[in-house]
Amino acid sequence: MEKNNFDVIIMGAGLSGIGTAYHLQKECKGKSYVILENRADMGGTWDLFKYPGVRSDSDMFTLGYSFKPWTYDQAIADGSLILNYIKETASENGIEENIHFNTKIKRADWDSHTNTWTLSCEDNASGRTVKYTSKYVISCLGYYNYDKGHRPEFKGEKDFKGEIVHPQFWPKDYDYSGKKIVVIGSGATAMTIVPSMTDKAEHVTMLQRSPTYVASIPNRSMLPQNLLKNLPITVQYNLNRAAQIGLQVVSYNLCQSQPELMKWYFRQHVKSQLPKGYDIDTHFTPRYNPWDERLCAVPNGDLFKSIRSGKASVVTDHIEKFVEDGIILESGKKLKADVIVTATGLELQMLGGIKTYMDGKEFRAAEGIVYKGMMIKDVPNFLFVLGYTNSSWTLKADMVSEYFCKLINVTEKKRKKVFVVKSDKPIEKEPALNFHAGYVQRAIQAGILPSQGAEYPWKLKQNFILDALNLKFRKLEDQFLQFS
Repeated sequence: MEKNNFDVIIMGAGLSGIGTAYHLQKECKGKSYVILENRADMGGTWDLFKYPGVRSDSDMFTLGYSFKPWTYDQAIADGSLILNYIKETASENGIEENIHFNTKIKRADWDSHTNTWTLSCEDNASGRTVKYTSKYVISCLGYYNYDKGHRPEFKGEKDFKGEIVHPQFWPKDYDYSGKKIVVIGSGATAMTIVPSMTDKAEHVTMLQRSPTYVASIPNRSMLPQNLLKNLPITVQYNLNRAAQIGLQVVSYNLCQSQPELMKWYFRQHVKSQLPKGYDIDTHFTPRYNPWDERLCAVPNGDLFKSIRSGKASVVTDHIEKFVEDGIILESGKKLKADVIVTATGLELQMLGGIKTYMDGKEFRAAEGIVYKGMMIKDVPNFLFVLGYTNSSWTLKADMVSEYFCKLINVTEKKRKKVFVVKSDKPIEKEPALNFHAGYVQRAIQAGILPSQGAEYPWKLKQNFILDALNLKFRKLEDQFLQFS
């Protein structure tokens, strides 16, 4: 059985994993590391999803890395451009040579006698078991299952004579020319697919149970180009980044503090984008407050353009059953379809679903309590990356990576072997993600997510500015973080 020993193991070679490797090379010089990646290529989400129009759901000035300027014109970027950006980062910094592809992590064991992690993996090509050991581990596996999407069963599916496609498993070179398409869902994926498929389809219908907040945003820099064009690229990027962070923080806080005002604003915004007399109350007026679920951004109003053109439409209703040529709704209406796209969401999964053991005793993620949104109480030498729900993922990922490097350096400087967070007092528990989105609520009910506390540092801050102050500028040590 092959065995490999490193100072650090990074789980996953997606956006977070490649970013973590960069910070590790820069801040922890001389430390050996390996990135373990289940898939045959890097990129994570951006290598997995191939559905029409796949793109970022936030701007690339904040979804991009803090250390590598986004130089493309698009602020909301196509998935292929994001994948290129990740690969460029890996290539420019010699990261790719440290990635072990086709390596599925099956089990993680912590041994307090040797103060090491052992990760038991399966080589996807040969099926043989390979073990990796390290002092420190960071999970960059995200929070959803790559092998399984959320896919409810609908009555009468077997009667449908057309094709049913899930966006997470889009067929290669799939031709939908001249077909009637029904897209089930109203999240970011559905709102991306609908306008993108109108290029070839006869008609595309977005079928939703209830509306979502939607905002049309310009697919470019917020700042005037004539003010930026003579500045160095890095300065341009940082100015755009600061402007977008400010906008995200202000808009989110307004939604939280002035929900009625923001409801009115979004309603007026949508009204200006749609034909006169359009039924906004039914199709674009959600029952919840803004940012109780994630806000959907549509670049240059492409969803609204497709509705105005007549190539796309929105239907708000519940599904009664599938029939051979479409869907019967509870209202009695029939939607004809050649293809049904089930954009019904993600299946959440913490730490890649990897079985974890502490000195031989199984540790379940759902039993853990999160510290500063990146560590788990009583789990030593381990961090995980979990981005923001109300802002760009990478804003948090960059900070977690930098904090991870600080922890390693302080541990080594103190000549210690272990960092861990502990608490002598009971911690009042809350769900780790205070978010109303369906995929989060399903995970809470299934007991998949760890808990958070009622107060900082056990409570997650969905606020980049507060996190920056706490993680970048405040003292690392507190009453809970221990080095031993």
